[in-house]
Amino acid sequence: MDSLTEQAMRLDQFHEQGYFILRDVFASAVLTGARSALNRLVDCQAQELMVEGRVESTLEQEPFETRLYQLYRNCLDQAPDNWRPELHLPELYPIFFHSFLLDHVSALLGAEVRLYPNYTVRPKLPDHPQTLVLWHQDGGYTEHWHKSQAGDVSQLGMVNVWTPLVPARVANGCMQFLPGTHLAGLLPHVQREFYLEIPAEALEPYLDMVVDIELDPGDVVVFHNMLCHRGLPNQTNSIRWSMDWRYQDARQPTLREEQGHLARSVETPQQVVQGPDDWARRLFS
Repeated sequence: MDSLTEQAMRLDQFHEQGYFILRDVFASAVLTGARSALNRLVDCQAQELMVEGRVESTLEQEPFETRLYQLYRNCLDQAPDNWRPELHLPELYPIFFHSFLLDHVSALLGAEVRLYPNYTVRPKLPDHPQTLVLWHQDGGYTEHWHKSQAGDVSQLGMVNVWTPLVPARVANGCMQFLPGTHLAGLLPHVQREFYLEIPAEALEPYLDMVVDIELDPGDVVVFHNMLCHRGLPNQTNSIRWSMDWRYQDARQPTLREEQGHLARSVETPQQVVQGPDDWARRLFS
């Protein structure tokens, strides 16, 4: 049971600590559909590898949790670390446009809510450096890539959402948060090999507050785009599959060429994504 009081408590936590967790948001049928859709993307990878003569089997009987890893085990540096434009799949509509989740997002952003054009599936393979996301604020990426347009990134009306498709634990690379750091303003970021990173000296005052964000499939964490977070390394023998996406106040510019897709609107309800088929017809734009 959820009440307005419980929602208010979560929103208070968001403002004070920079995040809140919703448990058991997605039904098992939704998760099964999402895994099936993503396995089709893995099918495409497997077929390409077969055509190129790099594997002898597509490993179609291999479990979702290990198949992509087994396909690329001998060439991890060539393994995909994310999918984005490919996510216009009908099975993913119930995740991106879940009404209970959007109720919370609307309470934070207002009545005009955009699915921001940065929605991603991430297979975190074991011992895969390209998936080791370092301490950062998402606002740091906005400032880094869109300096001429970004202005004060802390004023962007945006929230992040992350959900695992397998249990996310410390061992397989769950996220870590530094609660309250969304109030610290934009911290310096430096370019590393694969990702931006906040230097250790800038993080030092906050590191004793680190929290492991361990979630089960169906759970969701909603967090501020200025909250410091990172992903731990995957030290298991299976893939930590996850999805992350962002919602934005649709009255603000995206600071990108792409404009995203309306999730809720009072002003232009006819432009809201209407269902799975509508979502599948649209493009990453």
